[in-house]
Amino acid sequence: MCDSKIISQVGATVVSRCSECRCVFIWNNNLILSFSPEQFVQFRDFTVDLDFAEHTHSFPDGQERLVMRTPVNDVQLTFTTDEWEDFHAAMAEAIYMQEIYSLMYDN
Repeated sequence: MCDSKIISQVGATVVSRCSECRCVFIWNNNLILSFSPEQFVQFRDFTVDLDFAEHTHSFPDGQERLVMRTPVNDVQLTFTTDEWEDFHAAMAEAIYMQEIYSLMYDN
């Protein structure tokens, strides 16, 4: 695993970046997602286009959660409304921070 630095943290969602390989990691509870910088932007764009109300299901605990499918049919991600908002806010902040790092270090 890379020695990554936190570039965003909102609620339970933490986004970090490795300065060497530039991998971007999303840490959320017991989940770690890893992306190249380009994949991270694509993933964020994909999630922005998801309509929360169209993808929610009532769970046994009575809460409505968005269910986001992944390319692996047996793996799905779920979020409450607050978790979904935190997830998006953390990714937006992380993209902004990546742009700053790019300006500072990639020239």
